[in-house]
Amino acid sequence: MSGILPGDPAAGIGGEATPRALCVLAPNPSPMTLDGTNTWLLSEPGSDLAVVVDPGPLHEGHLRLVIDTAEQQGKRVALTLLTHGHADHSEGAARFAELTGTEVRALDPAYRLGAEGLTHGQRLEVGGLDLRVIATPGHTSDSLTFHLPADGAILTGDTVLGRGTTMVAHPDGTLGDYLDSLRHLHTMASEHGVRTVLPGHGPVLADALGAVDYYLAHRAGRLAQVETAVEAGCRTAAEVVARVYADVDRALWPAAELSVRAQLRYLEDHGLI
Repeated sequence: MSGILPGDPAAGIGGEATPRALCVLAPNPSPMTLDGTNTWLLSEPGSDLAVVVDPGPLHEGHLRLVIDTAEQQGKRVALTLLTHGHADHSEGAARFAELTGTEVRALDPAYRLGAEGLTHGQRLEVGGLDLRVIATPGHTSDSLTFHLPADGAILTGDTVLGRGTTMVAHPDGTLGDYLDSLRHLHTMASEHGVRTVLPGHGPVLADALGAVDYYLAHRAGRLAQVETAVEAGCRTAAEVVARVYADVDRALWPAAELSVRAQLRYLEDHGLI
């Protein structure tokens, strides 16, 4: 073992990550959210307008801190975006929109405030900031990644985390979609200049390609373990979790069971079990 962590994670969390991206860490740490939700403040250098991605939980202090952070830099929040609808990313969005007077744009209409949504391939321009919308379903059906071409960076929400790996939230999330999304991010990292991952939780990753390679290898390994567990007689997702995730904190077993259900569905669909 080399001791090198996948993705080359930064030493700390929060603060300036790239010339156009700054992280404000929400105070909602847990086994599922790691250190808390990363709320991203994006702005073109020299611009007085900013975009906020994932306001996070409904925590008044955090929401006001995000606004204060923008104002301290001489910027006004002009747009709010969501990577997906899970509450640790979206619960505070309505209140944040009220505080800032912004629209909330998301893929799922249920989380939008305003007439416009987001679509794959869409280009957003706010105060000179160039931001591209990439559909990356799998963790959830509405998961998006935002591409900052000028910084060679992607904001991945929960599709790629800064530490550990993510779950596929069955039944809304599907493993086939998730693998396709990882392959798309791999292409972006290997062929289109993406170097940095700005995740929804955990530290910034300086090696996007290494992180995605690790995720793909990890997922292939887990699939093989699940297939072996079924062959050994495990018949339910809970039984597979107890066998395959025996070394994982039991507090994470409910989430692991969702991922196992997604893996079992994938293996069934592909005639492997």
